Amino acid sequence: MEPHQVKVLDKVVVLDFGSQFTQLIARRVRECNIYSEILPFDTPIEEIKKLNPKALILSGGPSSVYDDEAPIASEDIIELGIPILGICYGMQLIGHYFGAKIKAASKREYGRAELTIVGEDALFDGFNGKSTVWMSHADKIEELPQGFKKLGYSDNSEFAAIRHIEKSIYGLQFHPEVAHTENGSLIIENFVRKVSEISGDWTTQVFIEEAIDDIRNRVGDEKVLCAVSGGVDSTVMAVLLNRALGKNVTCVFIDTGLLRLNEAEQTMKMFSGIDGMNVQLFDRKENFYSALAGISDPEVKRKAIGKTFIDVFSEIADKFDEHKYLAQGTLYPDVIESRPVKGPSETIKSHHNVGGLPKEMNFELIEPFRELFKDEVRIVGREFGLSEEVIGRHPFPGPGLAIRCPGEVTEKNLKLLQLADDIFISELHKSGYYDKVWQAFAVLLPVKSVGVMGDKRTYSKVISLRTVTSVDGMTADWGHLPHELLGKISDRIINEVEGVNRVLYDISSKPPATIEWE
Repeated sequence: MEPHQVKVLDKVVVLDFGSQFTQLIARRVRECNIYSEILPFDTPIEEIKKLNPKALILSGGPSSVYDDEAPIASEDIIELGIPILGICYGMQLIGHYFGAKIKAASKREYGRAELTIVGEDALFDGFNGKSTVWMSHADKIEELPQGFKKLGYSDNSEFAAIRHIEKSIYGLQFHPEVAHTENGSLIIENFVRKVSEISGDWTTQVFIEEAIDDIRNRVGDEKVLCAVSGGVDSTVMAVLLNRALGKNVTCVFIDTGLLRLNEAEQTMKMFSGIDGMNVQLFDRKENFYSALAGISDPEVKRKAIGKTFIDVFSEIADKFDEHKYLAQGTLYPDVIESRPVKGPSETIKSHHNVGGLPKEMNFELIEPFRELFKDEVRIVGREFGLSEEVIGRHPFPGPGLAIRCPGEVTEKNLKLLQLADDIFISELHKSGYYDKVWQAFAVLLPVKSVGVMGDKRTYSKVISLRTVTSVDGMTADWGHLPHELLGKISDRIINEVEGVNRVLYDISSKPPATIEWE
């Protein structure tokens, strides 16, 4: 079945050259109510033309344009006659097209730098001469490409921003898409609105209307099975399907045993408060506990959980053989990351999704959110009137608490972690800090430490607490909680969770760490 096709008129295409920030570029464009789509760097020019984009953005990437196997897009993109913005590697590729000299920088520039803007240009409307930007590059343009002029420089990059004198072709050595760049979103907004003159017609209401019409046209009077987890994505998807199809939707919630404390009961209670929702709970904890027995490697864990979920879901699905369609909460990042051909970005970890279901399952897939990012799903949920308790919930990984238990996962350890995590989250809610951080959770470490409790020596488990602040999860700083709050949380965990005698606080940022421990 062909996926739902976005009917908006104004589109910006982002060509992916392997940057970890490519998705951020697309999201920044969408924040301007302009639809953006990410394509592999080697997408044929005819395929790009079919989309009729109003502008093109070339992402960064880890390669050097002078490498033998460098990802080089067709030079025909220059002849599309639309504005082009090259970011980092994308800028160097533009320089390569126009004959610039590009070489390894004598000093790698990584982190914050001061950009000095020279001259006037629509790209920098609203700027006052200097701005803090985020650099991440080892190569740079040594001399201007033919026909270009300089718009800005930094201490280590003489040509930190350039543009073609006659054409709307721009290059930036820094990354405007990341939160670390001061007013970076304004640069992208200036590019799509002022340089490219795109008004934008990508709104939440347009998406909802199109999605409901599309679902009704595809499904008709047939029945749909919908896998839900209690998370934001699947909850909003279930409500969307319910609005479109009503009683013809059956939702399945599988208790994997890897959920947070009392999460299954709380999720069922939440769904019971939504008119017309038909949600059925299936307890399959033992299947997952058995599959994880003796496994310590994080990648093997993820794959074991994914396989078990598929096996369990297949068994449950047999009970609903009158349902022709299966809905799943695939998001746009999932679509991008699963492409067989894409920009050469590095895989940091395997992801667990309902995707990859066996072909013998006789369902046709419905993926209503395959064009949306997570923050856009939240906006849709708010349009539906879902509570902030549901919409504002912190991200929770597909493999659940299994990847917050480094080492072997046991039912006993999971119950201990659930209790510690519940204390942590409840105290964050009470103090008002839950909504001030992007994500918060406890981790049960595979070590023990010596302690003294009631004048007796103990040798017990260690809990590490983790909070991060972030705009998008691509980069993150560790959360600065008050010492008094951390002390209270530590006291409660040690006193109330039997088997724990030490609590740590994780002060690592991403990068170099990831948000999750595994």
